[in-house]
Amino acid sequence: MADCKPCTTPVDINPKLSTDGDPISDATDYHSLVGALQLVTFTWPDIDYVVQQVCLHMHDLREPHLAALKWILRYVHGTLDLGLHICASSQSDLVVYSDADWAGCPNSRKSTLGYAVFLGDSLVFWSSKC
Repeated sequence: MADCKPCTTPVDINPKLSTDGDPISDATDYHSLVGALQLVTFTWPDIDYVVQQVCLHMHDLREPHLAALKWILRYVHGTLDLGLHICASSQSDLVVYSDADWAGCPNSRKSTLGYAVFLGDSLVFWSSKC
């Protein structure tokens, strides 16, 4: 897929991932690519959700799942210059920033929490949860 046409979003925004479609006969490449994408989520946190979605179907792969995986690869191909860059730093301080919005959702009253961990100048982990 090195010469694929890039796309601007990590997932097709209209249809939901379906369990319909023809089964995939050989899942080896799919499993390998999904595993590689899980590693990529460390520097491309915007694909975290969609990679998790394609991981949900590893036990019963169908054509729509493969199409979703290809869509993610097209997005990554089109955003190679984006992402979090981990670089060498003379500092070795571990710094954590956090924020919370307690019961901030007006419908569910769920809280939103998030934090980011830096080692020197590089972001090494982040998380946000509702």
